Formats: sequence, C-alpha cells, structure tokens
Amino acid sequence: MCVFWWCLSGGSRCLVWITVGLGLICVLLLVFIILQHITITAERDLIKSYKNTAEEFNQTINSLQDNYTDSTRKNLELETRVKDLTAEKNQLQSNFSSLNQKKLEDRGADLVIINSEEKQVSLCECLFISSFIKDRVWIGLSDTENEGIMKWVDNSTLKPGFWLNGEPNNQDGDEDCIELMPSNPVLNNWNDLPCSQKRKGFCEK
Repeated sequence: MCVFWWCLSGGSRCLVWITVGLGLICVLLLVFIILQHITITAERDLIKSYKNTAEEFNQTINSLQDNYTDSTRKNLELETRVKDLTAEKNQLQSNFSSLNQKKLEDRGADLVIINSEEKQVSLCECLFISSFIKDRVWIGLSDTENEGIMKWVDNSTLKPGFWLNGEPNNQDGDEDCIELMPSNPVLNNWNDLPCSQKRKGFCEK
C-alpha cells in the first residue's frame, strides 16, 4: 500500500525503479537458469563418462578373461604335449638301452661294474694305453628304473663313485646313464648323460 502510494506520488521515477528491480530479478533468474543448465549438463556428462568407463572396464575384464581362458587351454595343451614327448623319449631311451643290452648279452658280456678304487684306477689305465684314450665310454651304471637310485647292471647298488665335480646333476631331467671320461682325473671322471647319446661301451665278461 505504501509502495503504491509512493509510486503515485513519485511519478516516473517510481516506474524506473520498478523497471530496474524487475530487470535485476530477470538477470538473477537468467543467471540461475544458466548455472542450473551448466550443472545439469556437467552432471549428465559425468554420468555418461562414468558409464563409458564402466563399459570399457567390463570390456577389458571380458577380454582378460577370454585371454586367460585361451592361455590356460594352450598351457594344458602344451603340458599334455610335453608329457607325450617325455613318454616317447623315455620309450626310445628304454628301447635303445634294451637293444644295446641284448647285443652285449648275445656276446656273453655286459657293461663294466666298478665297485672299488682299484678297479677304477685299473680301468682308467687300460683306457689310457688303448685306442679309447679320446673316447668317453659307458659303464654299467644307471638310474633308469628309479631316478636318483644308481644301480649296476647286476642290480647291485652304487657305493661311493668317482664323479666329476657337480655330477650327477640329471640336467634337463633325462640323464640316466653314466659315462667315464678318461681325459679327466682318474678318481673324478664319471658323468651322467641321456642314454640316447652315442658312446662306446667298456664291457667285461
């Protein structure tokens, strides 16, 4: 009522103030609307970004799961292949050893058994003066039946042997036969090797 009376008494100046006030209100309202729009747009963009990130994350997880499944399958295939190849290798070694053993038995001989230091020295001296001097030869010792349990061809167990330093080491898991290396010191010249290796054999009847 007072404002209305003031406007009537003030004339045009009152209209100016009303216009200015309404203008300020409109400006403030416009600023508020703009800020709300910016806020809503930012929130919408943020939600969209989160959604895209979540989708990419899920895709990455699915891809990793697929890769893991594929790698596991390939690993199982490789393990199976390795087992098959190992079995084939062991069979070939067994056949090779059996064939050599049969040849010796047909001749009434067998690979030498070295059960004393005297025999080791005597054998090395024999090799030294023979044509075998440069040859590494098989002796009648192996652990083909039980890994780590050395036995002679007569099935007797090994007493302390005459090994090279660090031997036997069963390198690559398939060194089951024993060779004598005459070029090494007399009391340290045994070495384990795969039975499939070609060597001359030192035999005795």
